[in-house]
Amino acid sequence: PDLYYSSEQVPMTTTTWFVRTGADPIRLASILLTRLHEVEPQILRLDSRGMADVERESTQVTRLVLWLIGLFAVAALALAAVGVYGVMSYVIRQRTREIGLRVALGATRAAIVRLVMRQGLAIAVGGTVLGVAIALAAARTLEGLLYGIAARDVTTLAVASATLIGTTLCACYIPARRAARIDPARTLTES
Repeated sequence: PDLYYSSEQVPMTTTTWFVRTGADPIRLASILLTRLHEVEPQILRLDSRGMADVERESTQVTRLVLWLIGLFAVAALALAAVGVYGVMSYVIRQRTREIGLRVALGATRAAIVRLVMRQGLAIAVGGTVLGVAIALAAARTLEGLLYGIAARDVTTLAVASATLIGTTLCACYIPARRAARIDPARTLTES
C-alpha cells in the first residue's frame, strides 16, 4: 500500500517519477528533464532507468538463488546416480557366480540386463513412493515457502518422480551391461 501526499504538504529532497511512454524511455528522459528545467531550473537528474532495468535489478538476488538451487539440485541428482551406480556395481560383483550360473543354464544377455534393471526399477520406485509420501506430508509446511505453485502440484511431483526413476535406471544400465558380459566358464571355475 502506498500513500500519496502533495509535495507542498510533505516537502522532500528527492522525488522519483514514473513515466509511462510508448517510446524508448531513456531517450525521452532528456526531453522530460529539459521540460522540467523550464519549470524549475534547480532540478538535478540523478538516475534515469527503464522499468525493465528496475525489475531486473529487483529480481537479481532471487534469480541468483534460484540458479544456485538448480545447480545444487543437479549436483544432488548426479551424486544420487553415482551412489546407485556404485551400489548396483557392488551387488553385481557379489552376485557374479549366480549370474554366471544363470548364463550357463541358458539365460540370454537381454534376460540378465532385464534382471538387473528390474532390481534398479524396484529401488527407484520404492524411493520415489517414499519421497512423494514425505512431500505430501510436508506440503502444508512448505506451502508458505512456495510462490506461484501449489505444494501438492501433480505435474511437479510427476516430473520429479520421472526424473528420479529415469536417473536411477540410467545409473543401473552400465552395471547391467557389465553383468550381461560375465563369462560363465570363468566365474564357475573360480572359488
